[in-house]
Amino acid sequence: HLVTTGRTRIAHISGDPSYAAARDRAQGVTESLDQLGLPLMGDRVLFGSWNEAWGRGATRLLLDGDDRIDAIVAGSDQIARGALDALHDRQIRIPEDIAVIGFDNWTVLATNSRPQLTSIDLRLEELGRLAARRLFEAMDGVERHGIETLRCRVVTRDSTTPSQ
Repeated sequence: HLVTTGRTRIAHISGDPSYAAARDRAQGVTESLDQLGLPLMGDRVLFGSWNEAWGRGATRLLLDGDDRIDAIVAGSDQIARGALDALHDRQIRIPEDIAVIGFDNWTVLATNSRPQLTSIDLRLEELGRLAARRLFEAMDGVERHGIETLRCRVVTRDSTTPSQ
């Protein structure tokens, strides 16, 4: 999504690296950038806490180290909200100067952010329904093996594309 909006200098701020989610999201971001021939700005993923304070601090680190970034992928919507705060503090326009995308599509955070936050939706409700169906099938004797996955989706809001 960010690349389709013209972003090519993308940084990634994630949560606690002891969580598989942080490591998986970082791997996904870096592999996607590699496939597109784009560098990860800041030279590395910034790992920290799953909160707004970390998002603010990490964004300041990024801006102090390289003012050429044009997008931030945050490992959670909370981290993204902190990034938005830090960008506002420096009077950087969102999304005109730097776009921000979160992860989790936590509606209360995403829609109350200024600007509203674009976020990756894991479709957890659908995942829960699928898990329940598989449980009932197993109780009925239906055997399944392997891993099933659901594709996530990007919920586009004003933090990555300006309002029309």
